[in-house]
Amino acid sequence: MEFKMFEGKIVLVTGATAGMGRATAIAFAREGAKVVMAARRAERGREVVDQIAGFGGESIFVQTDVRNPLDVDNLFKTIMDKYGRLDFAFNNAGVSSPHNPIVTKYEDDEWDRIMETNLRGVWLCMKHEIDIMKKQGGGVIVNTASILGVVGDWGLSHYSASKHGSLGLAKTAALEYCKDNIRINTICPGPILTEMLEFALPFMPKMLDVMASKTALRRIGQPEEIAGAAMWLCTDEAAFMMGKEIAIDGGYITY
Repeated sequence: MEFKMFEGKIVLVTGATAGMGRATAIAFAREGAKVVMAARRAERGREVVDQIAGFGGESIFVQTDVRNPLDVDNLFKTIMDKYGRLDFAFNNAGVSSPHNPIVTKYEDDEWDRIMETNLRGVWLCMKHEIDIMKKQGGGVIVNTASILGVVGDWGLSHYSASKHGSLGLAKTAALEYCKDNIRINTICPGPILTEMLEFALPFMPKMLDVMASKTALRRIGQPEEIAGAAMWLCTDEAAFMMGKEIAIDGGYITY
């Protein structure tokens, strides 16, 4: 019999229809987890459900905008109605912007759009996740921040601020709920080849080369390289890791 690392476990992945979220949902399903995928695009969600079903995995898709408290409430009601528990959560939904003015030139609505998804959306999900995990005796939460949650970069003050905030949120919640057997950590990806990055290419055609040049490995990362880290953080091998961040960045910080 083939051993599957997460056989029967229930995992939530937000932002699950593209990039790092999609790769992580598929990776968990291949390891036997029952995956709840949350994102805004229903058609893309059904495509991933079909892909997972194609190799014998189990998943459901719940259309969710993490900025909307009613959507988030419905997401967690669906999880509890169907499965009655939640073992792991990967809070990955996030947005950026192709427009990168300096800090004093941002429009209010653009600043708010980034903050509502990247910070408030994570907080809305974590409130439910922590409540469920506390009642059931524990669980693991992994958030996606960014290498720009650790450093800054020109023209990205809104994105960097949201990711710094997400990192601080996770660190604080980790301290508050470790006594309840809830482990909370954060992944800080460097430049990863995702839809978000590709969306900006028409505005910045040389962006991939520039971003790759900022890494010691001189390349852009792949979504699957983030999925592997998210899964490891949910294993017992990571049981002593709490309130920390992992930079998966090809040497972006140190180069």
